[in-house]
Amino acid sequence: MSRFLSRRSVLTAGAGAALGLGAIGATANTASATPATASRHSAGREETRTLDELYQAALKEGGKLVVYAGGDTPTQQDGTKAAFKARFPDIDLTLIVDYSKYHDVRVDNQFATNTLVPDVVQLQTLQDFVRWNQQGRLLRYKPAGFSKLHTSFRDPQGAWVSVAAIAFSFLYGTDAVGSDAPRNPRDLVDPKWKGRIASSYPHDDDAVLYLYSLYVQKYGWEWVAKLAAQDVRFARGSNSPGDAVFSGQKAIGVGTAGSAVPSTSSPAKFVIADGHPFMGWGQRAAVLKQAKNPTAAKLYLNWQLSAEVQRNSFNGWSVRTDIAPPAGLKPLWEYPNAHVDGFPEFMADRAEVERWKQTFALYFGEVKGDPTPGWLGLRPGA
Repeated sequence: MSRFLSRRSVLTAGAGAALGLGAIGATANTASATPATASRHSAGREETRTLDELYQAALKEGGKLVVYAGGDTPTQQDGTKAAFKARFPDIDLTLIVDYSKYHDVRVDNQFATNTLVPDVVQLQTLQDFVRWNQQGRLLRYKPAGFSKLHTSFRDPQGAWVSVAAIAFSFLYGTDAVGSDAPRNPRDLVDPKWKGRIASSYPHDDDAVLYLYSLYVQKYGWEWVAKLAAQDVRFARGSNSPGDAVFSGQKAIGVGTAGSAVPSTSSPAKFVIADGHPFMGWGQRAAVLKQAKNPTAAKLYLNWQLSAEVQRNSFNGWSVRTDIAPPAGLKPLWEYPNAHVDGFPEFMADRAEVERWKQTFALYFGEVKGDPTPGWLGLRPGA
């Protein structure tokens, strides 16, 4: 899965890794949904009720809400929970964080056994939202501001929306690298960085896997072989590279989220280099059609997409087209090297994903065998 630092930590660290996506909306105070001219309760129209009106309706419904959210550690969404509770104190919110690839199988089993728990799913496994929509599992609903979302970050019929724009790349500790910092991913195979790099396992996290696949397409398999010789410390979770850099254990962390907001006080720099790949994506969220608390679920989506929350995203990027990023940044979808539309396509081909996973496992020593693309009989991405 993925995610991040608190917003305070990210902004204090400037462009450092975001180790806790709980920062989504963590500083939002008051917000109201954007009115629309459409009928208030029409399923094909945007929501017209304000957040306060939805809040009151959710309380009448029972005042409960359960969200399954993707993340690496149980506390990574604490910022989201605290901000939501501050705004809607009488809603009994249960927010459960785990790897998205575990949450989705839980939900599938709950569908099969008629024991559904969450009202909202908020996950990295983008392909699940397509599948669940085809199965009729998702409530087609357009929160206020739906028309302001970038088209890559919304289902046309409202089956799902992206609530956060996220980027994965590499970062380095500014003190650790000094004046000789790596400028782009190609530089990571310089022998001077041997033993000084941490990375997420690419075959354990599909977002990191996609990032590594982009590296292969840009630099070739020889680059991967050289990286494999760098004595990289691999660990589970996209939080782990940032943890290693911020704690001073490693100089460089690969396969983690971060903020590219310019900062002169940052202990780490999150690297986005022109002409070199990184990956951007939108974390999707949806209301389940069988949700026990559908009004509270709608409140949650409206709040996440409200301008006030989106303006306070941990990395400066919003899923909304009407919210400009801080000076020095462009909207995430305006970076061609972010491949925003590529990740959903990548996630949809599960057989190809598995081939990438197995090949990287060979290169990085997780399984025995000749570490060449031909060993599997198929070259990923070919």
